[in-house]
Amino acid sequence: MKDEPKIISIGQIDISPDGKQASPTLDDLPVIPLRDMVLFPFITVPIMMGRDLTVRTVNAAVEKKIPVGVFCQTDPGIETPSVSDLNTYGVIADVVKVLELPDGTTTAILSARGKVKILGEGPGETIPGALSVRAKECRETTPRPTDKEFAVLIEDIRSTTLRILGQNGDNSNELIVNIKDLKAPGLMVNMISTHAGFDLSEKMDLLRHSRLKDRAMQLMALIARQEQFFEIRSEIRRKAMKNIDEQQRNHFLQHEFEALREQLYGNDDDSIAFEKKAAALNMPEKVRAAFNKELEKLRRLNPQSPDYSVQYSYLQVLTDLPWNVEDAINADFSEAERTLDRDHYGLEKVKERILEQLAVMMNTPHGRSPIICLVGAPGVGKTSLGQSIARALNRKYQRVSLGGLHDESEIRGHRRTYIGAMPGRIIDAVRRAGSSNPVLLLDEIDKTGNDFKGDPSAALLEVLDPEQNSHFHDNYVDVDYDLSHVLFIATANTLSTIPQPLLDRMEIIDISGYLMEEKIEIARRHLIPRVSKENGFGEDEIDFTPEAITKMVEGYTSESGVRQLEKQIAKVVRRIVLRKMRGEGYTLNVTPETLREYLGVERFTPERYEASDHPGVAVGLAWTAVGGEILFIESSFSQAKNEKLTLTGNLGDVMKESAIIASQIVRSYSDKYGIDSEWFDTHALHIHVPEGAIPKDGPSAGITLCTSILSALTGRPVRNRLAMTGEITLRGKVLPVGGIKEKILAAKRAGITDIILCADNRKDIEDIRPIYLEGLTFHYVKNIEDVFDIAITK
Repeated sequence: MKDEPKIISIGQIDISPDGKQASPTLDDLPVIPLRDMVLFPFITVPIMMGRDLTVRTVNAAVEKKIPVGVFCQTDPGIETPSVSDLNTYGVIADVVKVLELPDGTTTAILSARGKVKILGEGPGETIPGALSVRAKECRETTPRPTDKEFAVLIEDIRSTTLRILGQNGDNSNELIVNIKDLKAPGLMVNMISTHAGFDLSEKMDLLRHSRLKDRAMQLMALIARQEQFFEIRSEIRRKAMKNIDEQQRNHFLQHEFEALREQLYGNDDDSIAFEKKAAALNMPEKVRAAFNKELEKLRRLNPQSPDYSVQYSYLQVLTDLPWNVEDAINADFSEAERTLDRDHYGLEKVKERILEQLAVMMNTPHGRSPIICLVGAPGVGKTSLGQSIARALNRKYQRVSLGGLHDESEIRGHRRTYIGAMPGRIIDAVRRAGSSNPVLLLDEIDKTGNDFKGDPSAALLEVLDPEQNSHFHDNYVDVDYDLSHVLFIATANTLSTIPQPLLDRMEIIDISGYLMEEKIEIARRHLIPRVSKENGFGEDEIDFTPEAITKMVEGYTSESGVRQLEKQIAKVVRRIVLRKMRGEGYTLNVTPETLREYLGVERFTPERYEASDHPGVAVGLAWTAVGGEILFIESSFSQAKNEKLTLTGNLGDVMKESAIIASQIVRSYSDKYGIDSEWFDTHALHIHVPEGAIPKDGPSAGITLCTSILSALTGRPVRNRLAMTGEITLRGKVLPVGGIKEKILAAKRAGITDIILCADNRKDIEDIRPIYLEGLTFHYVKNIEDVFDIAITK
């Protein structure tokens, strides 16, 4: 069985600043000599490379990103041609792609630019060892659009060529489609001249013409002669067949076809191998009918033609897909539970939800699989959870990266009419898995985009809909494939960028950050043994004390997950390996004292609450993509006539609007706190949020802004070790916010003891494990007056 074509390299065409192809350097032009083909300007064709020097030349051209000259030999029998053995005229071309075909040969896809003429032998310095020439560009002229004679001539060429090509009965031939669709007359003339079966000398005569009209006239004469030849041959065949019985005629033609094919191309082992492979597959009836049709096309094609390689690749994909092949699901629930616990420490609620789904799937193996979306900060274990689920179910696992995807064809596949077409990532992952019920991890589903190539998230709607994905249609495979038994697990850092229709098809599982105690345990159980083993130590050979891990988390990482922690552990182990290889003294016991020696100065200062008796300073709780953090908000008043409100600290639009609302609310409470209403007419308010280099936005700082302003206005400081989060309305009503668990973790890290929340957030607190709430007191409020009563000191 042959393998699929392997892409060796892909070239790049240099483009000038004005958008046109850059002019080639012709003083030392590397040459690709062709035995039996004449390439015309602006035509892209695959060329089979049989000579080692030619293969080296095209690979060097791709590597150096330079064009090559393509010239036909005067004598095809010369194995190592010199410049004198080449025809004077040829083309300059770019090497677009180099392919290694299944039969071991190499094919290069060449894209011709313009016509060139050989002036002499080149120095051969651009590609050492390659045949090189000095050449000049030959300008070709095109008739004016008003030339009616030329327009009629072009249409005659088009219609005559289509009649000749249509005689074989294959109206889907790629050349026929291109000739029908081409509007540029010059490109059509050059394409027909390249692919027509004329003698090489006749093609060279066509290439010598610099006027397109002259080339078209000569091409029309050659085509008319060829059409006349076909008509005479058809007439002779019709006369010869009149006296042959229909059955004898069919037998004779079949025998003649098989004998001729065997003589020209040898035995067709490919079609026989595909037929045997397909017979062993449990294909649906419609798929088998499509396969038989495509296999018959393969048998009619010349193995040396480009269409043969395309057809071969398609049949290879079709027979590689696991039609109705499914892995037996693990029925041992206890083992599945042990697998999840062994692979992940903490995440109890997440694992409980996953175990619920595993229990349902084990109880009803043929039921529909849900679409799970794991949402959390980077490094909290979303991807590894997908791998654990696959192990727990005893299913195949494949990861599909969606980050930065802008092309819809990456999901639905490319149509086979395109050069280099391939199936979409979903079907390709199923093919790699070798099973119709694998676990497919759709990584970074929140980072897809859309442009002129389409919207990948729209294509995912069909993939992730259990009502539709049983008949998923990939453009390359071109037959329906059943994805309903695939367990899709998506991962995302945020839900804000996922379109709502796609979000509705998924069941969201939030993965929060880890406590310090959890990070220490994860490092001891998983990270340190894995890193030690990767660097040549035993899993328990290097000992990190809990204090060292704590210092590493606080001083050298800033994250909710443990990815950066693993990198710092790896850095420490590499330092130990370096000292070992140098023969210097080293210790395998890592303590806080030795940590700075390995990692240098601490990069981060732990978030700590700083007590302040200064009025106008309030502490808020914020949520970011890397977890929760505390946020200081400072307010002050000063005498001013014009500008009444100044906001600094790199605030977003939503947070600026919250500040305006907060200032208005405090003004409405001025009478209650004994403030003259005219005070606001003569004083300006300045609100500042420190760390101005970091953008800040969102409505959850509403009550913190109000508290900070009132504290500055009354001169009464905010209560110590108190933080708050909540949105505020113009009526003074406090609204609930999200990210509560992350914010609570940030408060604990900073040493906060009291937290003010909206009363509607009480359910979020009740849903959190008690270990996360130890040492915290929660105050639930409904309006801003409750906040002031709790936060502002008496």
